[in-house]
Amino acid sequence: MLVQDRAVPKSPKPPQIRKLPTVQSNRLSDPKNLDFSAWVPDNCYKIVTILVLILTIAAVFFIYSSTNTAFLLCLQSETQSAVDSISLPQINWNSIKPIPDRTSPYANFRSEQWVVVSVSNYPSDALKKVVKIKGWQVLAIGNSRTPSDWSLKGAIFLSLDMQANLGFRVVDHLPYDSYVRKSVGYLFAIQHGAKKIFDADDRGEVIDNDLGKHFDVELVGEGARQEVILQYSHDNPNRTVVNPYIHFGQRSVWPRGLPLENVGDFGHEEFYTEVFGGKQFIQQGISNGLPDVDSVFYFTRKSGFEAFDIRFDEHAPKVAFPQGMMVPLNSFNTLYHSSAFWALMLPVSVSTMASDVLRGYWGQRLLWEIGGNVAVYPPTVHRYDRIEAYPFSEEKDLHVNVGRLIKFLVSWRSNKHRLFEKILDLSYAMAEEGFWTEQDLKFTAAWLQDLVAVGYQQPRLMTLELDRPRANIGHGDRKEYIPQKLPSVHLAVEETGVVSSEIGNLIRWRKNFGNIVLIMFCNGPVERTALEWRLLYGRIFKTVVIFSAQKNSDLAIEEGQLDQIYKHLPKIFDRFSSADGFLFLEDDTVLNYWNLLQADKTKLWITDKVSMSWSTVSTKGSSDWYSKQAELVRKVVSTMPVHFQVNYREVVRSDQSLTICSSEIFYIPQRFVADFVDLVNLVGHLDIHQKVSIPMFFLSMDSPQNFDSVLSTMVYKPEPQSANSSSTHYSAHAPAVHPWKVSSEQEFIKLIRIMGEGDPLLTELV
Repeated sequence: MLVQDRAVPKSPKPPQIRKLPTVQSNRLSDPKNLDFSAWVPDNCYKIVTILVLILTIAAVFFIYSSTNTAFLLCLQSETQSAVDSISLPQINWNSIKPIPDRTSPYANFRSEQWVVVSVSNYPSDALKKVVKIKGWQVLAIGNSRTPSDWSLKGAIFLSLDMQANLGFRVVDHLPYDSYVRKSVGYLFAIQHGAKKIFDADDRGEVIDNDLGKHFDVELVGEGARQEVILQYSHDNPNRTVVNPYIHFGQRSVWPRGLPLENVGDFGHEEFYTEVFGGKQFIQQGISNGLPDVDSVFYFTRKSGFEAFDIRFDEHAPKVAFPQGMMVPLNSFNTLYHSSAFWALMLPVSVSTMASDVLRGYWGQRLLWEIGGNVAVYPPTVHRYDRIEAYPFSEEKDLHVNVGRLIKFLVSWRSNKHRLFEKILDLSYAMAEEGFWTEQDLKFTAAWLQDLVAVGYQQPRLMTLELDRPRANIGHGDRKEYIPQKLPSVHLAVEETGVVSSEIGNLIRWRKNFGNIVLIMFCNGPVERTALEWRLLYGRIFKTVVIFSAQKNSDLAIEEGQLDQIYKHLPKIFDRFSSADGFLFLEDDTVLNYWNLLQADKTKLWITDKVSMSWSTVSTKGSSDWYSKQAELVRKVVSTMPVHFQVNYREVVRSDQSLTICSSEIFYIPQRFVADFVDLVNLVGHLDIHQKVSIPMFFLSMDSPQNFDSVLSTMVYKPEPQSANSSSTHYSAHAPAVHPWKVSSEQEFIKLIRIMGEGDPLLTELV
């Protein structure tokens, strides 16, 4: 309507009608005869002109259309390419202009020691004490939830408006309601002369109001302690992450960010080494009261509404970490020296509970590039438990990705020649691997440019020790330290001076199965049970690999169909080539791991002595399915090498019989892995069902009389008519129980409570 109105405007006055002169009509006169032969020569030039004009217009239209189509195709290709790939930001470091403080009232203020804290509420009692610590300037960073009239004498407060006016590039990438806005505070502190930054929160009280009591505030000069530091041993290169709480007397507590598969590592160090101090540019403090724990610990160790008050050994020596070994770091009790200021950047594309942990691992890996290390210190703050629910969903990035992230970081290498280029290179690689998104890659570029703009000088690179041959640790280099065993809380059970028998059992189970890989197939909804299965069995086994009919990358669920799942096992064998063995388990079967200690881990385990699981059927007159499966088995057996075929023929002597095994649970030791892979390759693309292939493989690999009989006493019942009837046949004295349905959190809780008869530590898990 608007186009029409604008094309034909209404006239304000009616148009004047002009009277045309009278023209005499000639319609009735005789028409002229058209002589075509005479007309063509007379109008030849007109015809030629019109043809040339038509051809010209057609040519122009064709060229334009072709060019336009090519342009559109090119544009579409480029757009698709931009979506599919992540581009590395290009930065001209020499063209970055300085950013002076021209807007805040503190433009001329300078301090070398800063405490940076995020505030969402009015000043806490703890923060009122921190602001009185001599020699340290408190910088409070506001967000959208902070009261507009926030004020605390002695503290500098930066509201959202003040942050926006500072001119930092990072402001454009920050959420309004998150503590990750502390990144603005770090830059502000560096801009105003910071040499040390204590990363804190507003509910941690500094013990004795002295950050220097345990922290090494000075690394060089007269105030430096100039001492050697106890260091974890690099004797085992495959050990890439450590729970530091064990060193400080709490072996049943673990920090947020520790991979769940490492939670069961309770043993103290056999020995330590030593390293000269002065390079611990990142110093992580321990927190008494409510330490930095994840929601899994918080919910499973909570006893009613009683607040946590966990204490660590304040007399334990600080401990450093060698290159190749990492530790979870947080954002509320950590001291950064200027050489590591670049590592303060808090990612913005991951959940808030994962941001500082990912920052910590990212920063530790880059710290090795400048010869620095991380050290963990005895209790430096006391945090009070407010008895608030920890958001489990906010930790998804941790429980799913952190183990894979650590492995990735340890193996990552870069050929860049300057630290900031390496930082950008690693952030790019992490975006490509999906640990964070391209948003954090762009944020990294903005962060680094802001660092340069506020006058920060990037440290020089050092030779990476990881790429050098490691020296053997001699007898004289080994330093022994046995941590105390302080009263603790584990699954709501108080430890009293010594490790309880329940913890002792858990250590024994972990020692026995710690190098066994558990491979699970989930028939139920994995989004409701995957993390629970990993929590339950991850305490015992080396790792838990989960398959399901639907892939779920967020939960690290791999795709596979149950009737052909055996074809996926070789890739798991190859992935964990150093494992002692592999235990397969369907989620409708409960594993009572405490009854497997006597099993021989060098033998095959299967349910060949469980009549309801293992059977032989005759294919004479049987259904088409059995006949077809038997025909496929005969085809594979005929191609088997002699050692496989002889083993198989000793048991199955007739081609008219077919061995069936439900195959809900079986174990393959490392010495039979190569045989299993060979048999899978013999099957190839043949459609042999899991229930047929597994017994065929086992009978081919070894004689049944050599199988371990550990599973012979398992409880195996028909499928229950109702969900409630399954609980009646559970036995904690059997090695396994089938069937058992778990498809929801409530059903998992029910299972955990019943399993508590065999593993008492589970009784308070829910």
